[in-house]
Amino acid sequence: MSGSAARTATADVVCLGESMVTFLPSQPGRLADVPSFGRGIGGAESNVACALAAAGHRTKWVGRVGADGFGDHLVDAIAAYGVDTSAVRRDPDRPTGIYFRTATDRATDTHEVAYYRAGSAASAMSPHNVPYEDLLSGRVLHLSGITAALSADCLALLHDLTAPRDSRPLVSFDVNHRPGLWRDGHAGPRVLLDLARRCDLVFVGEDEAEEAWGVHGTEEIRAALPEPDVLVVKRGADGVTVFSRTGGGAHGAGHDTAGATGRDTGVAARHDAAGATGHGAAEGAAGAAEDTVTTVPSLRVDVVAAVGAGDAFAAGFLSATLRDLPVRDRARHGHLMAAAVLTVPGDLTGPPPRAHADRLAALDDDAWGTLRLGPGWTLAAGANEEVRVT
Repeated sequence: MSGSAARTATADVVCLGESMVTFLPSQPGRLADVPSFGRGIGGAESNVACALAAAGHRTKWVGRVGADGFGDHLVDAIAAYGVDTSAVRRDPDRPTGIYFRTATDRATDTHEVAYYRAGSAASAMSPHNVPYEDLLSGRVLHLSGITAALSADCLALLHDLTAPRDSRPLVSFDVNHRPGLWRDGHAGPRVLLDLARRCDLVFVGEDEAEEAWGVHGTEEIRAALPEPDVLVVKRGADGVTVFSRTGGGAHGAGHDTAGATGRDTGVAARHDAAGATGHGAAEGAAGAAEDTVTTVPSLRVDVVAAVGAGDAFAAGFLSATLRDLPVRDRARHGHLMAAAVLTVPGDLTGPPPRAHADRLAALDDDAWGTLRLGPGWTLAAGANEEVRVT
């Protein structure tokens, strides 16, 4: 038995990244005109941890916050979702990051976000000050490209965590290309591509792949990322396309990811095949492996606020992966979790009851295509009223 297979996971998913206190406007308008703000929490990786915990999974968030009131609030608020926050470290010398945003749609030019995160406690994370025993304690380790952009130390940490090692869990990576976070605007795309190629499960938007790497369409994106066993390309209103390897590729030796459970079986073998860089010598094997391509349409949703959907989709997909559901149903659970967030004002909300989500995910293609979800649909008492097949 390999060292990876022998490891006993104490969590389903461990998420590493910066969480910040977010200030939400009391009314629409420019930041200059908003009279007051309400306090919430935000952070791609902690959002995923919270959503998974609310869905009944054992999750742990690893991060670094200041020894201040905002840090207290973040830890308490994330723990309230059922997330294990025991591995969060407090920094006495650096503050907790905060940001303000407008109430308007993030996809438009009228949306404003003001970040106050430079020099934050999270930006000081490095291979030397995070608890590896906690990071490697889950069946899945979930990372994102946002962390890599925070500092050179954070980037070194992600490089180390995505390197082959016997004790490495399945590594999930959301590209999350944020050009404004990179001090060198040309470095980000190269760094993110390299990190993504070292991971087992990758989420990337079709639009961000075009912006970052100049690749167009799902096939070109897969050609740019041949190594991950599972590649999820998010295509907005057109749904998602999932490439899942059914033969021994760079990360797939002895492991059938079309039916992957997220367990440790086969992880060490994948890393041995991938070599020291996570790709390199294995590129020929990746090219020869057989992909199953699954396209799943998006849902029609009455959107309240277009925030947090990407993190929620990742949580839904990971939840279904942990349950060993078929690839189609993993993507559908991602859409359903995203729809839960899109029909509320904030970045986080309770997921639909599992039995209800399973019923919707099991619909035939015609029924799925005519499903429409509105505010309140996740509430069990109102599910029949708010879920409409038209």
